Amino acid sequence: MKVLVVGSGGREHALCWAIRNSPLCDTLYCAPGNAGIADVADCVAIGAEDVDALVRFAQDKAIDFVVVGPEGPLVLGLVDKLTALGIKAFGPSAAAAELEGSKGFMKDILAKYGVPTAAYGRFKDVEAAKDFVRKNGAPIVVKADGLAAGKGVTVARTQEEAFAAIDEALVEGRFGAAGAEVVVEEFLDGEEVSFFALCDGESALPLASAQDHKAVGDGDTGPNTGGMGAYSPAPALTPDLQARVMREIVEPTVKGMAAEGRPFKGVLFAGLMIGKDAAGNPVPKTLEFNVRFGDPECQTLMMRLKSDVLAALIAAADGQLKNIDLRWHDETALCVVMAANGYPGDYVKNTEIKGFAAANAVEGVTVFHAGTKLADGGRVLSTGGRVLGVTAKAPTVAEAQKRAYQGVDALDWPDGFCRRDIGWRAVGR
Repeated sequence: MKVLVVGSGGREHALCWAIRNSPLCDTLYCAPGNAGIADVADCVAIGAEDVDALVRFAQDKAIDFVVVGPEGPLVLGLVDKLTALGIKAFGPSAAAAELEGSKGFMKDILAKYGVPTAAYGRFKDVEAAKDFVRKNGAPIVVKADGLAAGKGVTVARTQEEAFAAIDEALVEGRFGAAGAEVVVEEFLDGEEVSFFALCDGESALPLASAQDHKAVGDGDTGPNTGGMGAYSPAPALTPDLQARVMREIVEPTVKGMAAEGRPFKGVLFAGLMIGKDAAGNPVPKTLEFNVRFGDPECQTLMMRLKSDVLAALIAAADGQLKNIDLRWHDETALCVVMAANGYPGDYVKNTEIKGFAAANAVEGVTVFHAGTKLADGGRVLSTGGRVLGVTAKAPTVAEAQKRAYQGVDALDWPDGFCRRDIGWRAVGR
């Protein structure tokens, strides 16, 4: 098969790395790709949200299957346009991608189909939103309704912080159209876990759990980021809890979306909060849905997956998940994100990174690229905030952590940094 992967991040590098190993894959393209992806795929200079150019490329090259990595092109309807031309693609339609494209829509679906989540309100009016905050008190969460590149969520510890977040979105227009409406919701306390399931419009197949580290600093301190590291599996999500998540959260959502005339095909990424009931038993609730693999969670999932990922993605697109059985390595995979100095604020770009051969030579380690480009002489330069995902697989969390940091330390990049405690929740559990 000729396969096209859309995107340029660590998630897409991990997908390309796994797809390249499939016996079904003859030719692999990635648009636009990055310096690391260039080692396993032919990179094409087309932006991930340039939907028309991507469709033309797929036609011109007679692409058999397109795997869409990021949420942007999904919300813009890339899969719809490909499907209309008879080109098979993995990912939801624009109508189904609204589960991530609109937090208000997502919350309404959860409420309608009885999926456990935080109490909430949707607001375009500033005073109505503030009244909801006054009535419910703090801590409370304010979210821009649309896609805001991971920056539209405020966990407000005081009413004043919540008011400021509401003003930022609805009055100051910080998030543009994405913040023209806000969702204000109950603060949920507990342990946050990511769970992934493949969906084919009717049924769902569980993938695996992961736990990421959102805060920029050790000990979960500092501002939130797109993710500074992750590991899989997440010990907090026991087999019993996973079965409960499938039964109470994933399956009702898939059935509900089908009933709405928006069948969901692709990967459903459930952001969960594992809280406690009055008796101290764990209770999963839905924080959010995303309609694509997480980054950096995808890197850990692809390291652990034994089965042919391409066959599984095709089965999801074809409505044939019932015929797929996925097998996983028992080991833990752990990913440490290296970011450019200054991230998540203003960060340095176009700095050279060396030492890839030494890092990849560490037992069990693969360095996935997220924000890199090739320059003259084969030099690798940083282009983004989150730049590398140093990912290790090992029998235990502690060993995977040790190997990943050996990989980090083998790299030569004075202009980058990372957290030194990825996996701390799971070590010794």
